[in-house]
Amino acid sequence: MIKLLEGKNILITGSNRGIGKATVEFCAKQGANIWAHARSASDDFAQFCQHVAEQHQVTITPLYFDLRDKDQMLVAVKLIKASPFPINGLINNAGITYNAIFQMTNEHNIEQNLQVNFVSHYLMTQYIIKLMSRHGGGSIVSIASTAAIDANPGRSAYGSSKAALLCATKALSREVGQMNIRANTVAPGITQTDMLSSMSDEVIAEAAASTALRRCGTPQEIASVAGYLISDHSAYITGQVLRVDGGM
Repeated sequence: MIKLLEGKNILITGSNRGIGKATVEFCAKQGANIWAHARSASDDFAQFCQHVAEQHQVTITPLYFDLRDKDQMLVAVKLIKASPFPINGLINNAGITYNAIFQMTNEHNIEQNLQVNFVSHYLMTQYIIKLMSRHGGGSIVSIASTAAIDANPGRSAYGSSKAALLCATKALSREVGQMNIRANTVAPGITQTDMLSSMSDEVIAEAAASTALRRCGTPQEIASVAGYLISDHSAYITGQVLRVDGGM
């Protein structure tokens, strides 16, 4: 049986936990070769990559760079360029969260959210598009948030950084479609990741209860949607924001 991502070669940022880690597992299971990004090297991450690669008989290459450091990003792109695998998938997943009311959000918090959640993805996408365009195209998926759409109180800086990602992706899709490159965004709702640690149990329970499915999502449920948008099964989908939120 042909797997969903057979023949795909994908860079996944923020692969060492949460949605990113689940996305590595899903894409590998579906036959993709992967460059798995983490900010810093660790034995645990290297062993995770090796285990998943052996389990699914694919190649997983750890890449280490700080998304706030353009020079480190460019070194990683050169390694991808030199690889025997032509890149045709990019999942911009890495991100940070921040919760505070508008008046208590300082300049540093705003800049950090914009740099990691938006600027770094914008630049990485620019670099990867140059490679994709030489190999017949590809698919770009950026993980945003329903906070970018719903404008939740206390999440102005975080939501704004993700909203910028939505706009950039929509514009990008219209610019690169002629290169056979697609660009879409996934907007998860409340999901069981480390990011929930910034929220109280009461707030989490209230948010989960407000969904039609009455529960939080899982990283695996977000990962499967990102993988679908990378795959050729979504070949006529571009410029879209797909909410994966349990019916918020």
